[in-house]
Amino acid sequence: VQLQASGGGWVQAGGSLRLSCVVSGRPSGRFAVAWFRQAPGKEREFVAANRFSGNYATYAESVKGRFTISIDNAKNTVYLQMNSLRPEDTAVYYCAGSSSVILSALRSRTAYTNWGQGTQVTVSS
Repeated sequence: VQLQASGGGWVQAGGSLRLSCVVSGRPSGRFAVAWFRQAPGKEREFVAANRFSGNYATYAESVKGRFTISIDNAKNTVYLQMNSLRPEDTAVYYCAGSSSVILSALRSRTAYTNWGQGTQVTVSS
């Protein structure tokens, strides 16, 4: 399984961006996908996750109400809609996937076996 992320860029605070992550192959409904981010000098942190069935969306507290993870099964694509962006959202964003993530581990970085390349998101104040 390969994942290809895109959609990053520069935006002013309060603006919006949508990230995309194309998953190769035929992911089943149980296949888990997640977005993580890493700011300079910080550890990679969880942002949002779901299964391809679309029934288990979960978010970090810092983005809840502002970000939405969605899945287009026909296109094998996972989106991260980011609204009301803040300077502290600036980071490299990574999508990750795995076919063997239990629900309690959806937020765990170590649970994901496949990672896409990162895409830079920069939010200016």
